Amino acid sequence: MITSTTIFSISGQKQFEKIALKVFRFQYENNLVYQEFCDLLKTDVQKVKSLQQIPFLPIQFFKSHQVVSNTNEIQATFTSSGTTGMITSKHLVTDTSIYEESYQKGFSEFYGNIEDYVVLALLPSYLEREGSSLIYMVEDLIKLSNHSDSGFYLHNHDELIKKLIELDESGQNVILIGVTYALLDLIEKQQFQLQNTIIMETGGMKGKRKEMIREELHEQLCDGFGVSMIHSEYGMTELLSQAYSLGNGVFECPSWMQILIRDTEDALSYIPQGKTGGLNVIDLANINSCSFIATQDLGKKNPNNSFEVLGRFDNSDIRGCNLMVL
Repeated sequence: MITSTTIFSISGQKQFEKIALKVFRFQYENNLVYQEFCDLLKTDVQKVKSLQQIPFLPIQFFKSHQVVSNTNEIQATFTSSGTTGMITSKHLVTDTSIYEESYQKGFSEFYGNIEDYVVLALLPSYLEREGSSLIYMVEDLIKLSNHSDSGFYLHNHDELIKKLIELDESGQNVILIGVTYALLDLIEKQQFQLQNTIIMETGGMKGKRKEMIREELHEQLCDGFGVSMIHSEYGMTELLSQAYSLGNGVFECPSWMQILIRDTEDALSYIPQGKTGGLNVIDLANINSCSFIATQDLGKKNPNNSFEVLGRFDNSDIRGCNLMVL
């Protein structure tokens, strides 16, 4: 039996690979959607001995199928954002405590004790809908910070500006987590010179602004907030773990999560470090859904296992992995 204790106590690559292979076999046996996908690829489960041999489920399956690895009661359904009429992803979570442990331990690994921070959240597009896993996480981090000044802001920019300046000038450590377009809206209203605040963008213009390349976006945010680095969070509805960038768009994973880079022309093969390809994510916290996901993000992996996100596939299925999709 693979427990959360096993997953969240991983140390070292050999242990990661050993547990990942166990999770693969468990999910093949217990996740009917994943099993059918592997069978269509003619995967010989007994011959899968490395991470590169594990089939990665295209992320679109979360739009068209119920991706679960047990028959337990669904405790939460996380949904992706989308414009009217779009089919959204649904992540059926049978144990929310695993999600909570994942983001709490992940945050601690990169930022230390949550109680050292005031957590301010500027996430209007997420707050205005139901089923956001990001809101679930940030709401809990706000509570765990145990600080009366922590909280969400919707469109009350004047109140947020005042709070941000007051807290920063007092020497209080602050994390401002914001959706990209809302952070840009904020600095158009007020220019800051922050000394004790981390600005963390969660990505996405949500149709509110023109998309920008990361370098241009981070330059604008750095100038507007008066900080030297913009932090980022890499997460999605279909994952129960997050990777974090402490600056320059270079992400690192917690010990139970890894990235592989697949060939964009052949989804079942991989490319060398430093080359651009499709991001495959291993998220062992997804023990009760699917831990092996082929995303629609493009990126590259660095020699130290950090990675960069460079864009997305344009409204196209992942080549070579379209079996059963939709």
